[in-house]
Amino acid sequence: MIARSKCHAAFKHKRNPRKVRWTKAFRKAAGKEMIIDSTFEFEKRRNVPVRYDRELMNTTIKAMKRISEIKAKRERIFYKNRMSGNKELEKADNIREIQRHIELVDSPSTKIKAQVAKIPEKIQHIDMDTS
Repeated sequence: MIARSKCHAAFKHKRNPRKVRWTKAFRKAAGKEMIIDSTFEFEKRRNVPVRYDRELMNTTIKAMKRISEIKAKRERIFYKNRMSGNKELEKADNIREIQRHIELVDSPSTKIKAQVAKIPEKIQHIDMDTS
C-alpha cells in the first residue's frame, strides 16, 4: 500500500527510496533516524491474528503509552548525540567566514570614530534650525 500520491509517483518512476531524501529509507540509511531499537518490535505486522482477550487489550494499551514514551526519549537522546559535534563545526565555520570577509567587520574603534564624526553634523543642524 502506498501512502500518498507523492509516494505513488516516485514508485511508478522506479525511484530508489534510499536515494530520495524525504523517505524513511533514506533517513535510516543516512543515519538520521534510529535503525535498531527494541521498540520497533512492537510495530511489526503479525501474520497470525490474535484472539480477542480483554485483559490482553488493557495491558497492551497501557504498554503502548509507555513504549511511546520510551521511544520518544530514545529518539531525543539519539538526536542529541547526532548533533553533539555541530557546535564546534559551526564555530569553526563562523571563524572561517569572518577571516574570509574580515574587511566587512566593523571594529569598535571605527564605530567610535563614526559617532564622533556625526556629532558636529548634528550640532550644525541644530544651529541652522534655531537661526
